[in-house]
Amino acid sequence: MGPGQAWGRFRRSGGYKTQPSASEWGNSAGDPMPVIRFVREGRDVECYPGENLREVALREGIALYGLKGQLGNCGGCGQCITCFVDVVGESSPGSLSNRTGVEDQKLRRRPQTWRLACQTLVNQSVLVLTKPQTGLGDADQKIASAKAEPLPAGPTAWPVQESSEEEEEQSDNPAATQTATSDEEP
Repeated sequence: MGPGQAWGRFRRSGGYKTQPSASEWGNSAGDPMPVIRFVREGRDVECYPGENLREVALREGIALYGLKGQLGNCGGCGQCITCFVDVVGESSPGSLSNRTGVEDQKLRRRPQTWRLACQTLVNQSVLVLTKPQTGLGDADQKIASAKAEPLPAGPTAWPVQESSEEEEEQSDNPAATQTATSDEEP
């Protein structure tokens, strides 16, 4: 599922919100949205400014966890340290949120480029190596290749999800969704 298909997650009182305002995501009109390049997987994924790195990876089917993390993880609370990634390149300083206190504590013996995906918000395009603790035979070559190829500009407009007239009528009149099942009285 791509970013444009995920709008059903956003709720407002009265129904689904199909298009957040640019200010809600910290994106001014015309600015491209971030692109995350997952180096190990060889994939570029678009996301919304301020979106959680772990949620993007899981939504896009990126294998974020090793065996230990697959068997048991904290669900994004920053307690199990199984979702760490190596940030191998940023489009500019501030591409990601600052390291949290949880990350400083849990990753104190790890390289400074390692982050907990569950604690990291993506503000601008970035290159990420998932599961840096596992071997990748040609890691240096893959990273160099990923850095050499410029990141594509993300979309500059918010996706618009068309809603059918029938859905609008049902959300306006909840009684219309109820159907009679019997003529008998209880």
